[in-house]
Amino acid sequence: MAVFRASVPRPLIGTALAGSVLLAACFPAAPAPTPAAPAAPPVSPSAVATSSTPTPTPTPPAPVTITIGYAGDVLTHMPVLDSTPDGDLTELLAPFAPWTSGVDLALCGLEVPQVPPGGEPSGWPLFGMPPAVIASLPSAGWDGCTTASNHSLDQGWQGIVTTLDAAEAAGLGTAGTGRTEIEAPAAQLYQLQRGERTITVAQLAATYDTNGLPLPEQAPWSVVHIDVPQLAKQAELARAAGADVVVLQIQWGTEYQSQPDQNQENLAAELAATGQFDAIFGNHVHVPQPITRLGGGPNGTTWVAYGSGNYVSNQSAECCAYLSPVGLFLVLTVTVPGEPDGAVTTEMTWTAHTTDTDGGHRVYPLAELAAGQFPDATISATEASERLAALVEVMGGDSLQRRAPYTPSGPEPQVVPRPR
Repeated sequence: MAVFRASVPRPLIGTALAGSVLLAACFPAAPAPTPAAPAAPPVSPSAVATSSTPTPTPTPPAPVTITIGYAGDVLTHMPVLDSTPDGDLTELLAPFAPWTSGVDLALCGLEVPQVPPGGEPSGWPLFGMPPAVIASLPSAGWDGCTTASNHSLDQGWQGIVTTLDAAEAAGLGTAGTGRTEIEAPAAQLYQLQRGERTITVAQLAATYDTNGLPLPEQAPWSVVHIDVPQLAKQAELARAAGADVVVLQIQWGTEYQSQPDQNQENLAAELAATGQFDAIFGNHVHVPQPITRLGGGPNGTTWVAYGSGNYVSNQSAECCAYLSPVGLFLVLTVTVPGEPDGAVTTEMTWTAHTTDTDGGHRVYPLAELAAGQFPDATISATEASERLAALVEVMGGDSLQRRAPYTPSGPEPQVVPRPR
C-alpha cells in the first residue's frame, strides 16, 4: 500500500533547525516538571474476565477398539444331541472356545427353537432342542444369538416363548423373534465398558421365511422377516438409543451353494444403501460364502459375509456339500473414535472351524487341525488341509484369514433387556 506524506520545502527545514540550535546554546534548559501520575482507568468485571487465561480445550478421549465375533448355525440334529449327555454342548465346543472367548462380543445363529416344557427333543424337519443347549452356550464364550430362522416356528408359538425365556435366564441376548409386538423387531443392545467410555453394539436379525409354517394368529409379529425399510428403521432407532455400531444377521440364500445368489447380492446392496449397517452376517446356506465390502454404510462401508456355514451340525459331504462341515468364525474389528464427530472404522477377518461328525461332533479350528494339533480327532491333518484349501478358494484367497485367537479388550459385555 502506498504511503503519502506532506511535502515541506527543504530551505525552510534548514532555517528552522539552525534557530533551534542557537537558542539552546544561549539559554540553559529549565528543569522539567515532574509529570503527574496518570490516573488508573476504572476496572470493570468484564475487563478482568477478558484478561484471564483462556480455558484449555479438553483433550478428547482415546479411540476404543473392540471385536465382534459371529459364527453360523447351531443346528442340533439328533446325532449331535446323541453326542452329549443331555444336550450340553460344552465339551463339543471346547476345542474352539479360545476363539469365541477371545472376542469382546460373540454372537451365534441359533437355528432351532427349544422344546416347550414337557416336549421331547427332535431333529429334522421340525427341530426342537433340549434346555441344556442354550444353557451351555455362555460357557463356550457366547454372549448372544439370533433366533430368526426358517425353523423359528418348528415348535410353534410356545417354542418361541420358551426359547427366549431360556436365553434370558442364561444371560444371552437375542434378536429376531419376540414375546410381544414391541420386543420382536427391537434391536438387542450390548454395552461394553472400556475405561470411562461405554461402547454400545446393536444386533438385529431377520429371516426370509419360516418353511411355510404360518405365523401364530395371536402373534403375527413374532418372527422378523426381511423387510429392508423396517430393518433400517430399527437400526436408526438403535443408533438414536446410543448404538455406536449396528450388525444385522440374516437368513437368506440358496442352500449348499458356495457363491451368493442374485437375491442375496441385491438385498445386500439395498441394505448397505440405507447407511445404517456396519456389517451383515449371513447364514442359512450351510456352507461358507465369500466376504465383500460394499459402499453406502454409516461411514461409507458395509461389510457383508454372505454365508458363515454351520457352527455345529451333523451335515457332511455325504448328505449335503463338501464344505457343509466347515464354517466361518467372522470377526468385525470396530474402532470408535474419541471425537464426537469422528467416524467409526471397521475391518473383518475370518477363521475356519470344522465339525468332526465321526468324532463326537467336536468343533475344531481348521488350520490348527491341519497342523496336527488335535491328534484325537478322526479328521486327519491331510483331510483338514484339503478342506482348508477348498475354503480358501471359495473365499478368494486367505488375505482376511486370522491365524490366532483375539484377546478381550476389557470386561464382558452387559446385555441390555429389550423393551417389552
